[in-house]
This record gives sequence, C-alpha cells and structure tokens, in this order.
Amino acid sequence: MELSCKSEYAILALLEMATHYENGEPMQIRQIANQQNIPDRYLEQLLATLRRGGIVKSQRGSKGGYFLAREPWKISVLDILECLEGFDIKAAEEDSNPKSIDSSMVEEIWQEARQAANSVLQKYSLQDLCEKRDLRKQLDIMYYI
Repeated sequence: MELSCKSEYAILALLEMATHYENGEPMQIRQIANQQNIPDRYLEQLLATLRRGGIVKSQRGSKGGYFLAREPWKISVLDILECLEGFDIKAAEEDSNPKSIDSSMVEEIWQEARQAANSVLQKYSLQDLCEKRDLRKQLDIMYYI
C-alpha cells in the first residue's frame, strides 16, 4: 500500500483547513495552496471531490472559499482516503473469488493486512494529525535552543 500524491495533497490541504477551523471563515484555494505548496489547479479538483464526498463545504462570494464540513476530530484519515480513492474493504471482500487453497490463503492474508491498515487510518482524525504536527514543531524548537 502506498499513499498517492492525490491523497497526500488532500490531507495536507485538510490539515491547513483544520488549523484554521476555529476562526470559522472559509479558506481560499490560493491560501491553502501557498501554505502547503500544492498546485492551485490540482487543489481545486481535489477540493471539488472532497466537497462531493461531504468532507468539505464551499461558500461563494468575495469572502468565499472552502471549510471543513465537520469538526476536525470527526474526520478520519480513512474517511478522506475512501472519498478520494474510492476503496472499500467490504467491496474488496465480495469481489474476491479464490480458485485454489493457495490463492484463498493469500487473499485471507491480504484482507487481514487491509483491515489492519484501515483500523489505523480510522484511528487518526484531522485533529490528531494537527496535534502531532504541533508537538513535533515544539520538539523541533526545543531541540535547537
């Protein structure tokens, strides 16, 4: 399993929105893109997908932009990846049709790995990622003093 560039950019953009969640104002694509070094056009496409998936909302107008549709602690990394990548463990289980004992065994191991990965991804929310980032920033500052 590997994190796609699309998913990484989306998580970074959502982290930026989670950081500014408390002020309640939408963030413009340009703001997010500059802070996280994401190409504007690509970010626009990602945010449209996240909006359709119910992760973010948009607001039109001069003070418009994007903001989180739910609180940062209610959005898991798994929610984001499912929205962007469209993978679902239940669908994968139904599609598998092993032809031999060997392939059945391999499929069971793969399912177990997928379930373990999903469990970890479900455990972390955007709020958790923000807190981890802030802690690392503090430790980094302390290290250089």
